[in-house]
Amino acid sequence: MGMGKRKRWWLPELAGIGLLLIALVVIFLGGQSNHFALYFEDTFITTSAPIDRCSSRHPETPHDKLLGGLLSPDIDEQSCFSRYKSSMFRKPSPFSVSPYLVEKLRKYEELHKKCGPKSDLYKRAIDQLNSGQNTDNAECKYVIWTQINGLGNRMLSLASTFLYSLLTNRVLLVELTTEMRDVFCEPFPGSSWQLPPDFPIKNLLLKYGTDSPESYTVMLKNKTIPSDSNIRPESLPSLVFFNAVAFNWRMENHLFCEDDQKILQKFNWMVVKSDGYYAAALFLLPAYRNELRRLFPVKESVFHHLGRYLFQPANPVWNIIERFYRTHLINSDEKVGLQIRQFREEPIPFEDVYNRIIECSETENLLPKLDQLNHDNSTPIIDKRISVLVLSLSSEFYDMIKAMYYEKSTVSGEMVAVYQPTHEREQDSQAKFHNQKAFAEMFLLSYCDKIITTATSTFGYVAHGLAGSKPWVLRTLNRLMKEPGPACVRSMSVEPCLHSPPIIECKENVRIDPTEVEPYLRQCDDAPPMGLKLYDLV
Repeated sequence: MGMGKRKRWWLPELAGIGLLLIALVVIFLGGQSNHFALYFEDTFITTSAPIDRCSSRHPETPHDKLLGGLLSPDIDEQSCFSRYKSSMFRKPSPFSVSPYLVEKLRKYEELHKKCGPKSDLYKRAIDQLNSGQNTDNAECKYVIWTQINGLGNRMLSLASTFLYSLLTNRVLLVELTTEMRDVFCEPFPGSSWQLPPDFPIKNLLLKYGTDSPESYTVMLKNKTIPSDSNIRPESLPSLVFFNAVAFNWRMENHLFCEDDQKILQKFNWMVVKSDGYYAAALFLLPAYRNELRRLFPVKESVFHHLGRYLFQPANPVWNIIERFYRTHLINSDEKVGLQIRQFREEPIPFEDVYNRIIECSETENLLPKLDQLNHDNSTPIIDKRISVLVLSLSSEFYDMIKAMYYEKSTVSGEMVAVYQPTHEREQDSQAKFHNQKAFAEMFLLSYCDKIITTATSTFGYVAHGLAGSKPWVLRTLNRLMKEPGPACVRSMSVEPCLHSPPIIECKENVRIDPTEVEPYLRQCDDAPPMGLKLYDLV
């Protein structure tokens, strides 16, 4: 009994001492994180209950969780934590959502629920597909998206296909293979966008290609169907393949001609394969222009709105994003994101790329200037905390930038912390966790106040598009680096670039330059003299 009393007396004492030691360690490490750059090998930080140490510095402000009506409130929050929370960490959108776009999205959601998987109308449409014959006046028409290339390419092509479905009143279904599961939330209330596993045609990605008999251009070439916009729907096959994959930096002819689109719209089932942002090319079609103007009065807001509507991180991805942001970025007064993409086909020495990054930063005042004379900055001139987020497959750039701010103070005394969430060394788009981390990093980059991206990088397009921010673009990191010109340029549009615009040759021997069709369609400013991009500055 005496021993029991003694235990009850000294065990709380030890517990108190233990808690005090833990608190001291937390204070010490927390203080260090403001002065030393941190790096996490291959994985994200995994604290389960991060503490907001800066709540007084950055008070929470009300956020518009429905994004100006873009999102429907009819999806359960538990199924997608990010859906109504992700905007908390991002600046308000610079672009208003048009009431017409909101109306169009609500109508589409009703259509998807009526015609989506498990519905009676879907089962009826499957029977028609199996018959091998098209029908007239179908209540539901479908476009199936199949993936190709890396995550950035996939997201740009999927957003384009969704826009196409809005313009043509088709139901969008997506073929999500294993590596794409648990990356995105379901975007439509009441019905899934995933192609059901019992869909009668398997492996769409491998089945359909340039020479497939179901390809629209092959059908025309083989005279399987006539090039006649008055053709009766019942005389068509049950499915058409719309091949919008870049081929020698050009997409196939016929896809963006008025008469051909009239024929394509008569097919009840369509499979689309694309590796780029062909949404820009839809503005080439006169039949869609008025509708597109009503949906997007501001041309450069197309991907910004569609991307925020479609791409909400699935719960495992959101957990990564929120933990990292609350642990490392929430304390910051300013966040600078640096995305570096080196292309394996044209490797460039590390030093050349690093020098270009520093030149860009100094010219555009993107990163705090270093005090080269080592003045005594014990009293900061500016009480400012800056976080630099480095996103790259390699760690060398992170190491150099971290060392730069570790070894020298800044001229104005800002506190700079440098972070790199991962370095995968190689892109592996066939691995689910790789895609989850890539999407998490796109989102983290979109939360930055200043965004620096690599020219022609689809990863960068997605991130600054979600942010609604015009990035500073590092000029192409390839053999063209030696050509004269600035290290980086500020993009004139938020929109992604379509690297390979279509050849418009709708009439025999009459070829039209797509950059001359409308004043807001011009060459890409990050990849001249190629590409097609939407601008608002004419």
